[in-house]
Amino acid sequence: MRHGRPVLLWVAVLAAGLGLWAGHRLHTPSPAPAAPAQGAPPAPARLLPGEPVPPIRLPDLHGRPVTLDTFRGRPLLVNVWASWCAPCVEEMPELARFARAQGAHGVQVLGLALDSPEHVRTFLQQVPVEYPIVLDTPGPADASVRLGNDRGLLPYTVLIDAQGRLQRQKLGPFAAGEVDRWVNGSPP
Repeated sequence: MRHGRPVLLWVAVLAAGLGLWAGHRLHTPSPAPAAPAQGAPPAPARLLPGEPVPPIRLPDLHGRPVTLDTFRGRPLLVNVWASWCAPCVEEMPELARFARAQGAHGVQVLGLALDSPEHVRTFLQQVPVEYPIVLDTPGPADASVRLGNDRGLLPYTVLIDAQGRLQRQKLGPFAAGEVDRWVNGSPP
């Protein structure tokens, strides 16, 4: 029993110290959140249907800059994907079919890969598509987020009207035939 008393005493001292520390933390106001670093871009606001799409400029697979304004005059379907995203890979044949069916006057399709150029090139050798692909680096202000993907999940698709306003947003893959109905305003 003689050895039990020092252990009990140390436990009591430790518990008292933790209690004092916790009480101090509860009554001490938290410091104000740090202001964003100067020059850091502010977090993009959630883009809603009817709003103009922000100017977005991204490189294609050859490093040439592409802006979304280039596609004005016809509706544009932008599909955000990555080579490592299984649902993205599964829906690509459906998007390729839809893009081929549009011809020269229908809805344009643009793939936006949140991936490395090397991974995208390797992937497209196995699953080729005829619509253009642009690249971005995933992050808190990537093009997907600027297009309204506040959850950061893939695949993510938006429909932009001929004047550059957001019309629709869809999180998740398209099933066979679904993209046609979705573009025409039917629920996904």
